[in-house]
Amino acid sequence: MIYLREIHTKDKELYAFMENLLIKTFPVGEYRELKMLRHYTDNRENFHNHIIFDNKTPVGLITIWNLNDFNYVEHFAILPYKRNKGYGKRVINLIEKGLKEPIVLEVELPEDEIAIRRIEFYKRLNFKLWEVVYNQPPYKSGEESIPMFLMIYGELKKEKDYFRVKNKLHKEIYGVTENTN
Repeated sequence: MIYLREIHTKDKELYAFMENLLIKTFPVGEYRELKMLRHYTDNRENFHNHIIFDNKTPVGLITIWNLNDFNYVEHFAILPYKRNKGYGKRVINLIEKGLKEPIVLEVELPEDEIAIRRIEFYKRLNFKLWEVVYNQPPYKSGEESIPMFLMIYGELKKEKDYFRVKNKLHKEIYGVTENTN
């Protein structure tokens, strides 16, 4: 049985599992300083840091921001040796059913096989690809923004909602308030 368990830094073993998986799975430019992540985990009411369990075994992580009119999936990863076993689909189905507001996530541009497969995975789960280059602001000072696309599950429309969603992500997630592409 797949389920999510929200964690905090006091959950030492599970928190260490999450950080290790995050570091192994994402390039260093695609996650915030670990000190800041710990602070958000323990102090931001709208940030939810979860471990994905299969029965009693941790198999992944997912972090979700509740931004009132939509939810933002910031990081989602399954242990490498557990991939391609249906966990990703089951987790996304679980959060689609559990969250009332639309879901937004960022994906790399479809420039390599992995990025293309990731986009197709989310499309199979009823996410829509907004093919407008979205520049993910850097997590750390001195780094460059990363060109990405947004993918949406739910009732958000690119023509009507793109700039509002982008600006809210930039402000709430990355602390950027200027109006950038």
